[in-house]
Amino acid sequence: MDILSFLVNHSEPAIRWKTVMNILDRDSASCNEVQQVKAELSSSPLIMALLSDRNSEGKIPYNAYDKWFGAHWVLYLLADLGYPKGDQALKPLLDQCYGWLLSKDHERAIHSINGRVRRCASQEGNCIYYSLALGLADGRTEELVHRLLKWQWDDGGWNCDKKPDATVSSFNESLIPLRGLVLFAKSTGDPKVEKAINRSADIFLKRYLFKRIRDGKVINRNFVVLHYPCYWHYDILFSLKVMADAGFINDPRCTEAIDLLESKRLPDGGYPAEERYYRVDEKKLSGHSRVNWGGTSKVYSNPFVTIDALTVLKKSGRIII
Repeated sequence: MDILSFLVNHSEPAIRWKTVMNILDRDSASCNEVQQVKAELSSSPLIMALLSDRNSEGKIPYNAYDKWFGAHWVLYLLADLGYPKGDQALKPLLDQCYGWLLSKDHERAIHSINGRVRRCASQEGNCIYYSLALGLADGRTEELVHRLLKWQWDDGGWNCDKKPDATVSSFNESLIPLRGLVLFAKSTGDPKVEKAINRSADIFLKRYLFKRIRDGKVINRNFVVLHYPCYWHYDILFSLKVMADAGFINDPRCTEAIDLLESKRLPDGGYPAEERYYRVDEKKLSGHSRVNWGGTSKVYSNPFVTIDALTVLKKSGRIII
């Protein structure tokens, strides 16, 4: 597969790392290839750019949620790249995120309307995810899990919609908590979390990951467009990644989304980023990224989208590598 050769030999170590770990499933403890790429991550231009705002205390001197360069987003992106676990130099960034999400000011902004907590639970969900994925979690991660379970809506998800008559969970606010809970359940086996995972996954599965129940139409056009990074947004590729991690990728209700993903394959064997949620410029404004994630194109593959797509297709049995 030519596209695989392109990814394995890419000049960016982070792309090579994600390829060998996610697509090739190399054993990092015994594979010389993986150890070599892992050693090169310290000089990765991409990772150095992500961490470029750190000060002498190891913190990023902005609000943790500043899009897309605050500590919250930097840790999320490192985790999504599969950055190696246990780097203690990242602890100050995680402490920033814990401090934000567990602060009294943050708690005061959480409201319940008509018996439903209105919360952007993607924030807690992401912190659970990256704290565990980066091997830095402590008891504060468990507290965030406890809060998600307490806030879960009757239909299995979460929503920050302040309209009193809102009764259906948000795709944007439910997928990331599901991702975090899946990783937590794998590390603890907590049956309460397993139950919450099954309830949450059902939100997406009964809608075939992108269709309205009442008429079968696409819920939102952005759901069927490929992006990287998604940040807090939802699309079918991001959803399929989470379904694969959660063990639902072979559920028949994922089939149409996988078919749609496959239909987007380009002649070179890769997959495009069709749209993006970030800007790359010199201004430190909301929506700014320190990294160019390959841009968008209708004719050229995006390496990050391609890695995720090939990983999903491999786990679903659509391709053999």
